[in-house]
Amino acid sequence: MRFRTVIEQSGKTATGIRIPDEVVAARGAGKRPPVRVTINGFTYRSTVAVLGGAFMIGVSAENRAGANVLGGDEVDVDLELDTEPRVVTEPPDFAAALDAEPKARRTFDGISRSYRSWHVLQVEGARTDETRQRRIARSIEMLREGRAR
Repeated sequence: MRFRTVIEQSGKTATGIRIPDEVVAARGAGKRPPVRVTINGFTYRSTVAVLGGAFMIGVSAENRAGANVLGGDEVDVDLELDTEPRVVTEPPDFAAALDAEPKARRTFDGISRSYRSWHVLQVEGARTDETRQRRIARSIEMLREGRAR
């Protein structure tokens, strides 16, 4: 479904688009459906959120750059229900560390996709090997203790 909206900016960097109620209702997938958002031919995956009673989708700096838009721009948005599974791919070194600690692996496999993603992004965001290894060890310790984060 296509609609026209303005990329709203809050503060220095937080941006998002307001989704008309009828667009969310037409998806028939509840109030927080997973969606594919296309702006200026650039597509990304997201989830509708309810903020202050309004349906919103965030537009990160990466997605703004990909769509070549800024806060305040008026844009056409194509929104479709995202029915593909959302998979978190573990880097090989992190996967090996998880496999070496069965309790950590069980916890990791049992937590939500967003928490699994958080752990993977922590590891992948490390700039040095030393930091990466420290982050892997910290994640394994948390997960071994049964903590998602």
